[in-house]
Amino acid sequence: MRGVTPKRWLGIGLAAVLLSALPAIASANHSWNGYHWARTANPFTLKVGDNVSGTWDGVLNTTIGDWTQSTVLNLTKVAGGARNPKNCRPTSGRDEVCNATYGNNGWLGLAQIWVTGGTHITQGVVKLNDTYMNVVPYNTTPWHNLVSCQEVGHTLGLDHQDTNFDNTNLGTCMDYTSNPQGPPDNEHPNKHDYDELVTIYSHLDSVTTLGQPLRTALDGRAWGREVRRSANGRESLYVISDGRGNGLFTFVFWAG
Repeated sequence: MRGVTPKRWLGIGLAAVLLSALPAIASANHSWNGYHWARTANPFTLKVGDNVSGTWDGVLNTTIGDWTQSTVLNLTKVAGGARNPKNCRPTSGRDEVCNATYGNNGWLGLAQIWVTGGTHITQGVVKLNDTYMNVVPYNTTPWHNLVSCQEVGHTLGLDHQDTNFDNTNLGTCMDYTSNPQGPPDNEHPNKHDYDELVTIYSHLDSVTTLGQPLRTALDGRAWGREVRRSANGRESLYVISDGRGNGLFTFVFWAG
């Protein structure tokens, strides 16, 4: 985080990727560079570790139910394996979702994925920052639904549909907004999100990364160098590589 002067960060998505597999993200779709869970059949089931407190249980249930409406994947809630939500350590082959008071660091939500082989996701983490989510204006169900839904969406391989806070709501949690309640509300996925998941998972793999004991030395705390910033200054992309075919990139979305 050094060398960066934040305003307030609405959300952060982090992913381990090959730097050589970092094409520009096309505005016509919102696949996150083709990152996906490797699997040998559809629909597949991704376990989501519940490391959240009671105030987030209903929101997490909504998020899991929303994304399970996809025809290519199902999310199932299991006991959390992160041990300490403050650290929210990943578990290979599944997602871990945590909430804690992560501090006045500017971000509301953080999504983290590790990738091997250029595009195959091996593990995911979502952090929900109560330092902000417990206070006005973010201490509402619409804000909680938006952040939880969006960050879990990143761990499935989705990018944002739109990052302009001032545009009319698209009716999807993958759209940034200053008014998640709308109308239309941005608390849940929309048809385009489900269609994009079908596109991302249209092919099958010969291997699976679901539930597999795959490890990486990257711990997700470093940002690396900024390689992209949006024209309005509210989105940045940072990249770092471990030099052994793995990398980490960090999406930062700035709020005024």
